[in-house]
Amino acid sequence: MTEETVAEEVAGGTGNDCTAGKTLVEGKLTIGTGNPAYEPWVVGDKPESKEGFEAAVAYGVAGELGFSDENVVWVRTGFDEAIQPGAKNFDFNLQQFSITEERKANVTFSEPYYSTNQALVGFADSPVASATKVSELKDLKFGAQAGTTSLDFITKVIQPTTEPFVYDDNAAAKAALEAKQIDAIVVDLPTAFYISAVEIEGSKVIGQFPLSDQVAADNFGMVFDLNNPLVECVNEALSRMRDLTYELVSIEETWLSGYTGAPVISLD
Repeated sequence: MTEETVAEEVAGGTGNDCTAGKTLVEGKLTIGTGNPAYEPWVVGDKPESKEGFEAAVAYGVAGELGFSDENVVWVRTGFDEAIQPGAKNFDFNLQQFSITEERKANVTFSEPYYSTNQALVGFADSPVASATKVSELKDLKFGAQAGTTSLDFITKVIQPTTEPFVYDDNAAAKAALEAKQIDAIVVDLPTAFYISAVEIEGSKVIGQFPLSDQVAADNFGMVFDLNNPLVECVNEALSRMRDLTYELVSIEETWLSGYTGAPVISLD
């Protein structure tokens, strides 16, 4: 493709050669997110504002693919709904989906657009607040969203003596923590910081869990229908944003720069 052709396609705003015939609606890019979508990933539950890390990444990818803002269409889905097998009502969906081998049986993922750690949130005046290692967490009551890597982390790494409480979404898990029905929740690190700073008064990020042979990074990928050819176009766009324009770094610095620096909880 010549530079002149690319410029013409981007100006038209309806995609490029790579996306032709691969989107649900020709000339449109349909993107899925949560219902609701939470900060810092989407600000004010308005992805069309382009504010928030995932909203900004989505529009960055759309631009790389030659879609103008007015040709980006947003739809809402539940977390579990999006990763179930079957036809999708989106071209791709992003709502902090961790890339796992189990999920790859049902959907196709893009290359990662963000990597993070699991983190622990509890009340500053509770027994969990003084924990510095996993062995001190065994007797606490945990909660997490169903079907997430956070729930897997609780059951496989922390291995508490009490079965963790499982919720349909993070909103229910946060409500249980706020009501002190559970001692702590496990979420990704940026979400943990947002919860403690904005959503649950008196809570704090107790710590983050280090990466190791036992604990891999939590890599977020965009979700596509299984074997969707559009994923190749999106991976090319992410590669350019990562290695050529450095747009992914810029977006991360804009929206997630304040969500780091938690103490490390030893896996001992």
